[in-house]
Amino acid sequence: MGIDKVWDRLEPETRQWLIDNPGCKILPRAVVAAITKATGVEFDQDRHGETLLSPADCDFIRTAANLDDARRSEASSQRS
Repeated sequence: MGIDKVWDRLEPETRQWLIDNPGCKILPRAVVAAITKATGVEFDQDRHGETLLSPADCDFIRTAANLDDARRSEASSQRS
């Protein structure tokens, strides 16, 4: 299952970590654990508890990060 399928069930802190790290291709085990705890979905993990993201997951996260940047830019320009 991809990140896009569980995105809305993630804790805000987990979503923010992903947005802040859009170039990450391997999720650390703490992030994998947070995703599993919030969603009940278990991603494939290596022996270190890390998860390799698919190209589609990476694209989704980059898009989410770009949308977040655009939203923040718009909000700051409206305050000015």
